[in-house]
Amino acid sequence: MTNAQQTGTNNSPSMMQDCIQACSDCHDVCLQTLNYCLQQGGRHAEASHVRLLMDCAMICHTSEDFMLRGSELHARVCGVCAEVCERCAESCEALGDDPQMRTCANTCRRCADSCRRMAHA
Repeated sequence: MTNAQQTGTNNSPSMMQDCIQACSDCHDVCLQTLNYCLQQGGRHAEASHVRLLMDCAMICHTSEDFMLRGSELHARVCGVCAEVCERCAESCEALGDDPQMRTCANTCRRCADSCRRMAHA
C-alpha cells in the first residue's frame, strides 16, 4: 500500500517525499535566518519578522511530521504551511537583497509551492 493509499489522498509518494524535504529545508533555513536577523538587529530583528520566521519554522516542522506519520490531516496542515511560507518569503524579501534573506525567501517559496501542491492533490 502506498502513502497515497494509506492517507486516502491522490498524493504520490515522490510528491510527498519532495514536500517533506522542502519542509525540512525551510525549517532549517528559517532557524538560521532567525539567528542572522537577531545578529543584524534593526529592521531584521523587529518582532513581527522574528515571529514570522518562528511561525514558518514551526509550521514546516509540524507539516513534515504530519506527512511522515501519514496523518489524514496532512493536506490541511500543508495548506496552512503554504500560506505561512509565502508570508515569510515576502517578509524576507522586504528586508533587502543580501544572500541570507534571498536564500530564506527562495527556500520559503519552494516550500510554499510544494505544500500548495500537497494541499490540492
